Amino acid sequence: MQNIKMIKRDKSVVTGKKNLKKLYTFKKFPVFFGCVDTPAKDDLLTDMSWAIDRETGVIQLDKLIPLEILYKEQHVDGTGPTWAKYYEDFAKYLMSQKPKSVLEIGGGAGKLAQICLDRSKKLTWMIVEPNPIIKRTDRLKVVDGFFETANVLSTNYDCISFSQLLEHIYDPMSFLESISKSMNNDSKFVFAYPNLEYWLSHKFTNALNFEHTMFLTDTLLDWMIKMAGMKIVNKSFYKNHSVFYSVVKSPNFVKIGTPPKKYAKYKKYFEEYVDYHKKTVLSFNRQMKKYDSVYLFGAHIFSQYLINFGLDMKRILGILDNSPLKQGRRLYGTDYIIESPEILRGKKDCAVILKVGIYRDEIYKQIKTINPNLDVIE
Repeated sequence: MQNIKMIKRDKSVVTGKKNLKKLYTFKKFPVFFGCVDTPAKDDLLTDMSWAIDRETGVIQLDKLIPLEILYKEQHVDGTGPTWAKYYEDFAKYLMSQKPKSVLEIGGGAGKLAQICLDRSKKLTWMIVEPNPIIKRTDRLKVVDGFFETANVLSTNYDCISFSQLLEHIYDPMSFLESISKSMNNDSKFVFAYPNLEYWLSHKFTNALNFEHTMFLTDTLLDWMIKMAGMKIVNKSFYKNHSVFYSVVKSPNFVKIGTPPKKYAKYKKYFEEYVDYHKKTVLSFNRQMKKYDSVYLFGAHIFSQYLINFGLDMKRILGILDNSPLKQGRRLYGTDYIIESPEILRGKKDCAVILKVGIYRDEIYKQIKTINPNLDVIE
């Protein structure tokens, strides 16, 4: 484990009070969740330390990875039908607000922007993204960098948007307040946030990590939006995946009220999540002994968590993923070069470990189509 100068976060991300209680620490966890071309000896691992706010129940990392390490390169490209459908549906939700000019924070590969721009020839779009893999056009401008340092809030726009971003922000209240201050009475704030309460309560392995730095549920987020000087016009639950929000500036704003108190409930969620994964990995280790070939699906946090919980990697022949960004490259924190699921075709006495949250059904169907005879361990 190498020495990393961590960022201390000793105050509640909801209230700003020093009211945190240590909850659990994952030892020697990889700090990057993607795939790389560098040697394994260069990988950084450090403790992932979780604490809980005694008042609200928000669970959060109390030590944060510096952004330039955590987001060293782009590792998300929205591969697969679940993501494709999500982007189409969120684009429809956003465009129903009739924006003319959009500022998108953290646009990733630019998929949301492209869908919306295709639907309106008059729409203009600006993306602020530290690792853009986006084709720029006359109507799609890109600012390379983090939002906090990009100085773009003075730009003319009538809609601020982001998708799956707020859970990554280190100081969400300050972030929401800066957005609120930049808005005028006619602008809108439209965003999508993961349904973290569903994810954690259903033991989804990717719910919390060095990037998802807090278990900030929509219940707590609703209160924070109000405290930041904004008003929720519409809140729509999208399957078990996300929550879509449409927000405007709140007239006659007064900062009053106490936050929801969810300490006992959220503490139980987390403790059950850890206990479940410890037992699940023990079960996986027993089941793997039955097969000549065992593969692990997911070159991402899914696999890194299972490995950290004690998955017997001596029995894992390879790690699989559908993303072109990952295939042929090494999963950070491991020695495995990522392969396409096509490698499963025709194999006998073979099993795949599948623990991939909301993507389970699409990947299960895919790998069983490639090889109907393989077993799925889950």
